[in-house]
Amino acid sequence: MSEVLFIAALLLLLTILAGLWRVLRGPAPADRMLAVQLFGTSGVGILLLLAEAMDERALRDVALLFALLAVLGVVAFVRWRAGAAQ
Repeated sequence: MSEVLFIAALLLLLTILAGLWRVLRGPAPADRMLAVQLFGTSGVGILLLLAEAMDERALRDVALLFALLAVLGVVAFVRWRAGAAQ
């Protein structure tokens, strides 16, 4: 079962690499921000899969911290864009 979880984590890592392309070549700042959100979501998913595969409870805590940081990043981006629009 843990092999399946490791393969799923690898596939999520590939989505992060695809998102990196969008961050580098994104046509708009909003596209880049969505790609960064993909990093956060995929990172949380990878950490949760690895926590289950390796039976490491601490990785679940790190995944929760990443989820909170991703929300703060979006809030900062929205506030920055709202300030630039005025």
